[in-house]
Amino acid sequence: MEFLSIDEVVKAINGKIVKEGNSFKFNGVSTDTRKIEKGNIFFALKGENFNGNSYINDASDKGATLCIIDEIMFNEEKIKEYTSIIKVENTRKALLDLAEYYRSKLNIKIVGITGSTGKTSTKDLTAAALSSKYKVFKTEGNFNNEIGLPLMIFKLNNDYDVAVLEFGMNNLGEIHRMCKAARPDIALITNVGISHIENLKTRENILKAKLEIADFFHEDNVLIVNGDNDLLSPLNSHKFNIIKAGFNNKEDYYANHIILNEDNVLFTVCEEKTGENEEIEINLPGKHNVWNALLSIACGRVLGMSLKEIREGLKNISTTGMRLDIIREEKYTIINDCYNASPDSMKAGIDVLINIKGERKIAVLGTMKELGDEAYNAHKEVGKYVAEKGVEVLITLGEFNKAYEEGYVNETKGEKKEIFNFNSEDEAANFLRDHIKYGDVLLFKASRSMKFEGIIKKLKTKE
Repeated sequence: MEFLSIDEVVKAINGKIVKEGNSFKFNGVSTDTRKIEKGNIFFALKGENFNGNSYINDASDKGATLCIIDEIMFNEEKIKEYTSIIKVENTRKALLDLAEYYRSKLNIKIVGITGSTGKTSTKDLTAAALSSKYKVFKTEGNFNNEIGLPLMIFKLNNDYDVAVLEFGMNNLGEIHRMCKAARPDIALITNVGISHIENLKTRENILKAKLEIADFFHEDNVLIVNGDNDLLSPLNSHKFNIIKAGFNNKEDYYANHIILNEDNVLFTVCEEKTGENEEIEINLPGKHNVWNALLSIACGRVLGMSLKEIREGLKNISTTGMRLDIIREEKYTIINDCYNASPDSMKAGIDVLINIKGERKIAVLGTMKELGDEAYNAHKEVGKYVAEKGVEVLITLGEFNKAYEEGYVNETKGEKKEIFNFNSEDEAANFLRDHIKYGDVLLFKASRSMKFEGIIKKLKTKE
């Protein structure tokens, strides 16, 4: 974290000092007293079941040199002499406001990534692609919301050349507020599906929310989109540059000669404007990762890299956990894709399952959240897709077991297929332990809240 004075902080967040300490060196930002380090700025945030304002004395004890509050709930006699306290109207807004000011002090390019699916894989691919030429920071884990994103910004300093930041959302306005703080120079949109349609009602509204990533763009900024997505393909703008990538040779960047292997993908990327091409290998499975890689390649070109430099960078990919992790056990293979789920990512996971060599293919699927009125049909459609692809065994958990079964059974039309529904992860794990055969390949996929990694852990436990 670069240096900030207390006067800068007060001005940036429109706050008032209510207690002045004797130390004004700040080395980081925290919103969790369990993780505070000496010299941190602590923001007292509120949630449904907690109020950070009640932890100010604890934050001071643990070494916070500055606390930002919106309610006075501390005992001043117990505040350490080094701790200053600033009161603001709203600490969540203040967190973004200070991040916005801090970002303005940085001489660094920021790449913003959003989309209904594939954000994290594209983040990992983009950071890798740029790594052969630049020092790159990328969003850690799932720090991609209005609390997580500013915390990532505070981890930046001018030693970095580029930051690749992920922007998630549940509703309109969220990406706009985050982009006001982060001010990305380049933005990538992976696709527009039906994730979060429960809140946003239509795909057009989802598109509108995703396009907020360009709300602060001008003529020097670049938006890179998946040109094969039906809602992104027609995009055009007179305010900023748009680059499209896909499998169509009319796109600015397109892929051909695609080879899908079990653990990686090979393809040739072609640049329409220059006629250049390069053979690319990415150590991730699935055709969907070709789209993600094309976006990262276009980003590298915008930042002045050659296709050869990008190719070398992509060899350095380091992926975020529980996203199509292929785990080869002695008797069977697990595809751990438990981090999140939507109709598009479910189908992508099933495609990977089918492409891995093995005996039976088994899909263990759970609920896809935040689909609203589309939920039943979306789960039914995934069940149908499982059957279409020839998956021999479908195991489901959650509130849409019947929807999965309807789609799967209707598509199989009486063929000998197996489907099993369970109400708990213990039941599913016990069943799998008893029924897995040598050479089976299993895909585990559900929305994050279902914590499917617990089934994998139980499955691998021999007791």
